[in-house]
Amino acid sequence: MRLFATALLLVMAAAFIAFRQLATSYPAWSGPLGYAIAFTEAAMVGGLADWFAVTALFRRPLGLPIPHTAIIPVNKDRIADSMANFLRDNFLTPQVVARRLQGFNLAASAGALLAEPRQGDQSRLREGAAGLLADVLESLDPDQMGGMVKAGLRRQVEKVDVASLLGQMLDNAIADKRHLPVLESLLRKIGETVEANEPMIREMIHQRANTIMRWTGLDERLANGVLDGTYRLLAEVIVQPDHPLRAKIDEALTRLADDLRNDPATRRKAERIKLELLENPAIAAWMDAMWERGREALLRAVRNPDRALAGSLGESIGQLGRALGEDPRLQTLVNRFARRTLVGVASRYGSEIVRLVSETVKRWDAKTVSDRIEGAVGRDLQFIRINGTVVGGLVGVAIHTVDRLL
Repeated sequence: MRLFATALLLVMAAAFIAFRQLATSYPAWSGPLGYAIAFTEAAMVGGLADWFAVTALFRRPLGLPIPHTAIIPVNKDRIADSMANFLRDNFLTPQVVARRLQGFNLAASAGALLAEPRQGDQSRLREGAAGLLADVLESLDPDQMGGMVKAGLRRQVEKVDVASLLGQMLDNAIADKRHLPVLESLLRKIGETVEANEPMIREMIHQRANTIMRWTGLDERLANGVLDGTYRLLAEVIVQPDHPLRAKIDEALTRLADDLRNDPATRRKAERIKLELLENPAIAAWMDAMWERGREALLRAVRNPDRALAGSLGESIGQLGRALGEDPRLQTLVNRFARRTLVGVASRYGSEIVRLVSETVKRWDAKTVSDRIEGAVGRDLQFIRINGTVVGGLVGVAIHTVDRLL
């Protein structure tokens, strides 16, 4: 495009010289040739002016130290800051990110990828991401990374208000009566335990009975009465939804849930139990084993994604993808979470990204900046030169016409 624009300018110059020679040699043609001369003369002026303007953006025309030329190299740092500010103000503010994500159905797109992961570009995207993840996992020290993962997990668990969480869960379970199957199972387990240890219970009663009761056989009757009463009470509580003991249990659980949320002593006790569990060596060993199994499973999966997605896991992922693609309520939840996450990223790290762009451009030398910007918009700038040549010529013809008429 630069060659074409320059060639057009040279053509105008050559035509101007030729038309002037013809006008001198053939005075009778001076009238019609005057329009051609005016066109080519003004076209040269327009082409040269736009050549100067375009060149002055990137370098000094003909190497001359003309003021306000080589604009981009001289103002490289200011341009870098302007680019960074433009990026921040138009792309990386939380409001802009939220607005741009408003109409984007991320859940549906993710669902399509999960439901049909082997289709064309999706397959290449999945394989590329899997290979990158595998390389990262293998390049990191397993022990150090495991320590970081466990330390991060521990920090997150320590931040959890376990008392409030348990209290809310217990409240919700009681409100929805989801605790009843657990209660009934616990009562059955108590009955089975009593039945399995019946000889030991009888022996305990015999040992604690006095001599008269043992001589009269009342200790055996007492043991039978205790066991029969226990079995009867457990059976009644299990089969009778309105049994008074159930109401007492519900009342106790409700009080416990309230204490977990509001009673400082109970909350401190729950927090202490949580910290004691985290300090327990058995929990640390369990976390070590869980991390190693998870890491090995993840490596196997990313090294062979087709095999990993086969069988029940692949079917589960496919079902998740179909659910994301078909369930509007699930899409709403996932999209809301994604928007909040990305808005949070923009809020926390937007300034860092902007600073990275600014500092990167500032580190480039002036010629690199000029070459890259010219390479991006140079074609359009050469069109400016072409348009300047043509429009200048037309303006020259218009001015010559008005001059002849007046």
